[in-house]
Amino acid sequence: MSNLTFGIIKPDAVAKGHTGKIIDKIISAGFRIRGMKLIHQSKKQSEGFYAVHAERPFYGELTEFMSSGACIVLALEKENAVKAWRDLMGATNPAEADEGTLRKEFAGSIGENAVHGSDSDENAAIEISYFFSKLELV
Repeated sequence: MSNLTFGIIKPDAVAKGHTGKIIDKIISAGFRIRGMKLIHQSKKQSEGFYAVHAERPFYGELTEFMSSGACIVLALEKENAVKAWRDLMGATNPAEADEGTLRKEFAGSIGENAVHGSDSDENAAIEISYFFSKLELV
């Protein structure tokens, strides 16, 4: 079990001006931000990041959306980080997300659901290394 996980504040949340509120909730939940960047992925970068989903029906729509605007990539530290971050994010469908979760408060739909998070320690390590060099993790 790792103390690091990866998160994205997605283009919908950035465009709506929710970045500061989301970061405040992350810090208030006891996470330490070890790396953070504002980026605008190309379609090709988004396709590379989500390659694990290439065969899924939502892949084209997902990569189009994730390359549609600026987003913030995050390396987050906390004990049991993957589970803690997924708990803070809430259910993929914001209508099913618990009160107080990021998706309940900031997401508009299943497709534009404000935040992304790693689903395992192994994927967290892969996802962090996709966007951050060791030099960028403090």
